[in-house]
Amino acid sequence: MTAARRVAAPLFLLILCSSAAVMQAQQPGPDGKIHGDNGVTLPPPPVAAVNVVTDDYDGIKVQDAYRWLEDAHSPQTRAWIDEENAYTQQYLDQIKNRPEIVAQLTALERVDRYSMPSIYGGRYFFTRRLADENQASIYMRAGFDGQNQRLVDATQLSSDQNTNVGINDVSDDGNLLVYGIRQGGADEEAVHILDVRTGKELPDVLPSARYSGISLNPDNSGLYYARFTHQGTDVWFHKFGTPVADDTKIFGGEYRGQHLGELDLVSARVTDNHHWLIVSIAHGVPATSEDYLIRDLRRPQSDFVPLVYNVQAHVRLLSTGDRFFLMTDYEAPNTRIVEAFPGGETSAWKTVVPEGHDVIDSCSIVGGRLFVSRLHDVKTETTIYTLDGKQTGTLHYPGIGSGTVVYGRPNQKEGFYTFQSFITPPTIYRYNVKTGKTDVFFAPKVPFDSSQYEVTQVFYTSKDGTRVPMFIAGKKGLARDGQARLLMTGYGGFDLPMLPAFDPEYAWWMEQGGYFALPNLRGGNEYGEAWHKAAMFENKQNVFDDFFAAAEYLIDNHYTSPAHFAIRGRSNGGLLMGAAMTQRPDLFGAIWCGYPLLDMLRYQKFEFGRLWTTEYGNAENPKDFAYLRKYSPYQNVHPGEKYPAIMFFTGDNDTRVDPMNARKMTALMQANQTSGGGDDRPIVLHYSIKGGHSAGVSLTQLVQDQADELAFLWNETSGQ
Repeated sequence: MTAARRVAAPLFLLILCSSAAVMQAQQPGPDGKIHGDNGVTLPPPPVAAVNVVTDDYDGIKVQDAYRWLEDAHSPQTRAWIDEENAYTQQYLDQIKNRPEIVAQLTALERVDRYSMPSIYGGRYFFTRRLADENQASIYMRAGFDGQNQRLVDATQLSSDQNTNVGINDVSDDGNLLVYGIRQGGADEEAVHILDVRTGKELPDVLPSARYSGISLNPDNSGLYYARFTHQGTDVWFHKFGTPVADDTKIFGGEYRGQHLGELDLVSARVTDNHHWLIVSIAHGVPATSEDYLIRDLRRPQSDFVPLVYNVQAHVRLLSTGDRFFLMTDYEAPNTRIVEAFPGGETSAWKTVVPEGHDVIDSCSIVGGRLFVSRLHDVKTETTIYTLDGKQTGTLHYPGIGSGTVVYGRPNQKEGFYTFQSFITPPTIYRYNVKTGKTDVFFAPKVPFDSSQYEVTQVFYTSKDGTRVPMFIAGKKGLARDGQARLLMTGYGGFDLPMLPAFDPEYAWWMEQGGYFALPNLRGGNEYGEAWHKAAMFENKQNVFDDFFAAAEYLIDNHYTSPAHFAIRGRSNGGLLMGAAMTQRPDLFGAIWCGYPLLDMLRYQKFEFGRLWTTEYGNAENPKDFAYLRKYSPYQNVHPGEKYPAIMFFTGDNDTRVDPMNARKMTALMQANQTSGGGDDRPIVLHYSIKGGHSAGVSLTQLVQDQADELAFLWNETSGQ
């Protein structure tokens, strides 16, 4: 059945696909082997037991053959994971150049790395990872030219060095450091407090959980924090020296008669001048609207007062002194900057920086100046204003790429920003707000010769006629004869723009003579909220169509050909990979599908899934079921279809997107594979026992994981 005819097939036929595939399982091809490119051969993959469960969606029956794989802790699931990892390792052991890939990636990754500093009491606080270390530690420097002093050594926190740290807050005088410790790639963290003067830990520790907005109170006697549970997020106050169990609940449950539940993400922070406690309520992920409430900390018995309330728009709050500024798309699709006042009335808002042709991407207040970043066809341009909206200058970036605004504190004259591109590693710059002087704080010494590469931007037409931009990078003079390997990635969702950024994996790909491409699919914020909404709910197919049109452009213009075409994506981008493999397998030679959403009929029942119903919808709603069923990858695997080589990648520590998605999809795709003939391509599952959705595994582990991915994609796009 062709792709076009599949889309038009009656729904009752599509419902049968998953069960039909598994009923034909265990029928290997003529030679009984799975064939990859470059001479890799494998026996048939591990067999997952078939135990069909039938769900009824208002009279429409949908079968699920691998429901049992949703239980991550059952002995059957653990045994199957072990078999899959052994099968994947059998594949990887045949790739002769993998040790070389590890060495090359190690050179690109093992360089010194710094984070942007924050200044408290004349001291600079930042994270730093030395080239020979597996994790970044927390450092302090007394003055800009002072010596680096390691405060928290992350390399000593666990034997496998898969434990990482991050700065949450620092007291004004620089004497107290609040930091988090996370295990592997998990989202949860434990919160610790360090006395910088003595180097000793306070006995107070917040146990591992999902926290947000961790802030010291004005006299440094305790912490405000928000803690997420699936019942809702509450704001608490912990007084140092008392049990965490005795912490005082400050906010949560409801506000003005409105119940606050799992979909209402609450955070808290204290303003830089310590006058206000700000509570934000983001409704959904991404937020459909945001409320901001403020409490005057100079009046201990005061109530929360709305600053922004019940406004159906995106809002981000910045404060300086007792003034409050909002970056919002309320009555401004491309976003504007306004000053708001306690009381929550939008009629009182005063426009400071009006909406323009280019979408405002981010903003900050440092040294009494407002830094406003806009995306001009996905390239960063930053303008500087007074707090009353008078333009005073621009921030000059060293080329076309992705730069940040200046980050720092509202009343300090010094801040920091970064710049990078696909071929330029990220450099941290120090900026003097008073003089406009810029100098380099840190530039990593990555062994990558940027002068040998170039980045171009093209525009192509999607299926419905929409003009979509795309970046293409590679060696200068690289032939366009359709024979080069090309790696393309994408995301397309959650209001997140995909900006030019340096990545050692993409650098490695280009060093080998391949192209790299990034299309700016609808669903992000590259062109404002309209670009985002064009890919939400029933419009999600637009993301996939934009991606397929990008692939067709690259093939038609001879950058590559399907046999040499590799794609990769993670999380929401993993869903994109699932759609690519099930809707247009003819376009691609190999796919890496990381931490993916794939069963869109059940994703909302696991981990953070219900929070994303504000982006995707919910199959429990008949209207949403109709369109989710049409594109959900797990329900659209077709018996006998020839799929590209696929590596699914996930791990036990993914506490955001449940790994059940990758487990079930692997089993189903492999069952289909063994029924389809002798020229089937490898389909493998790379299942990490320690890794997870967030960054945080040791650099050694990261390089090994990246090498597995790149070895697979490069090997399977040789076209042999």
